[in-house]
Parts: sequence; C-alpha cells; structure tokens
Amino acid sequence: MVERSVLIGLLVTAAIVAAVVVEGDSSVKILVKTVKGKKVCDQGWECKGWSEFCCNLTISDYFQTYQFENLFSKRNSPVAHAVGFWDYRSFIIASSIYQPVGFGTTGGKLMQMKEVAAFLGHVGCKTSCGYGVATGGPLAWGLCYNKEMSPSQSYCDDYYKYTYPCTPGADYYGRGALPIFWNYNYGATGEGLKVNLLDHPEYIEQNATLAFQAAIWRWMTPVKKSQPSAHDVFVGNWKPTKNDTLAKRVPGFGTTMNILYGDQICGQGDIDPMNNIVSHYQYYLDLLGVGREQAGAHENLTCAEQVPFNPSYTASS
Repeated sequence: MVERSVLIGLLVTAAIVAAVVVEGDSSVKILVKTVKGKKVCDQGWECKGWSEFCCNLTISDYFQTYQFENLFSKRNSPVAHAVGFWDYRSFIIASSIYQPVGFGTTGGKLMQMKEVAAFLGHVGCKTSCGYGVATGGPLAWGLCYNKEMSPSQSYCDDYYKYTYPCTPGADYYGRGALPIFWNYNYGATGEGLKVNLLDHPEYIEQNATLAFQAAIWRWMTPVKKSQPSAHDVFVGNWKPTKNDTLAKRVPGFGTTMNILYGDQICGQGDIDPMNNIVSHYQYYLDLLGVGREQAGAHENLTCAEQVPFNPSYTASS
C-alpha cells in the first residue's frame, strides 16, 4: 500500500511539474514562519514541509531545462541506449523529495550549483557511452544508459538471504542513474524509498523519476551510520576526525567518490576511472557557467591518495 501511494505521489507531482515547465510559472509564493527562533519556509511542490533549506533558491531557480539539455546533449542520439527515458522533469520531481533536507538547497547559489554539478557528474560518468572520438566529445554522452546491457550474472548474494533474500526470477544487474547492483543494494534502496525493489528491481529501468530518486537517496544517505553521506562531505557538513586526516580524507568532491565507490576508485593514484568522474564534474561546472576553477584544489577534487572508508566495499555503481 505504501509502495502504491509513493508511486501515485510521484505521478501527481509529475502532473504539477508538467504544468509549471510548460507554462513557465515561476511565481511560486514563498511561505515563511519562525519556529524556535529559526526561519523556515515552504515553496510548494518543489520544496515543501517548512524547512530552513526551502528559504534558499530551489533547484529549478538556477538549473533549468536548457541546462539539463546542454549537460546531456547526446542522450537521445540514435546510438544511445535509453532514448526518450531520461528528462529534466523526472530529475526535478525526484529532487523535490530531497530539496527540503538540503539537496541542491544548501548554502548560497554557488554551492547549490556545485552540488548539482557534482551529483550529475557522477551520474553522467556512470551512464555514459562516450569515448575518445565520439561526436561532441566523450563527456557529452551521459544518461546514454538506464541499465546494464549484457549482464553476466544475476547479482544475487546469498550472504544476505535473511535480510535481503533474492526473489525467484529477479535479476539485480545494474540499473539507474547511479547504477544499483546486487540484491542487498536493491533491498536497502527500496527500504529508503519505501518501494519494493527487492521483488521488483525492474521498476528502476521503467521509471526515470524513481531512478533519479534512488540515485539522490544514495547521495544523501550514509553507507554506514557512523560515516558521512556524499552530500555531507561535499557541502561542508562533515568535519574530518584525526583518523580521517591521517587517511587523507578531506571535504570535497574527492571524498564523494570514496563514499560511493571505495577502493574501486580511490587510493590507487590518478587512475583513469577516477579521472573520468572528475572530468565530468569539471565539464558540467563549465557548462553551467560556474567554471572548473571552482572545483577546488587537487587534494579536495580527487581521492587518489585517500584510504577508503569501507575497504573492498561492493559499491552500488
């Protein structure tokens, strides 16, 4: 019942957003009140629920359809593998669930734009079919995929048979904007979204809003309770401990890679898979008019020398 209500809620929000995008309505009234001495706001469908973050710009205030099209300009090319699936509206609807808790709404406009560029930099890299001599360059092909094309296995790990048992007939291959692999990752993500992804992993490749929502949930949610989220380390909510400093983990984009991919990417020097993610982030900063010079120093931008938070962690991407 919860699952059905979540999907119905997404459809209702989609209808509202469709009207806003088509009609160009930017006249949303900001409601303001003070709670325990703190200013909180409500901006309707996009940032709802009396939050301090809703007093800031919403994502659609500074990131609009044409910018999404610029970032993912080749996603609907005939040779792409998810033509017609990904769109701006799906991203904004998905983001509206997390904007009240700070996704793309933390800090001033510069930090907000940088976070969206950082998140989408990961997405673009992990869903790209770009290569060196591809038309438009290798960085223009993000959101080319919405699923793994030729999975070699079903990604069922029986170690989790009591917590996230595999459903007969279900395959847990990579799907989504930050591709989800393995039964335990579908199970955990489904719990976070209140959608039964363990029985129905195919939902992720059938609904772009849900696919974006799952990716933002991963960005906003710590892998372990004692650790920060990718959002926290990027926007400055996280203060490194002495152990973090010794492990060369510092706030910034580099540590988002550490959280999302662990030792698949980090602690191996300047390897191509890591540099490719960084390049997407810098490219998106340029396209958004922020400029790659705002990406930060090398030690903040990469995780080349970082010790992983979770060594040999099987990442969801």
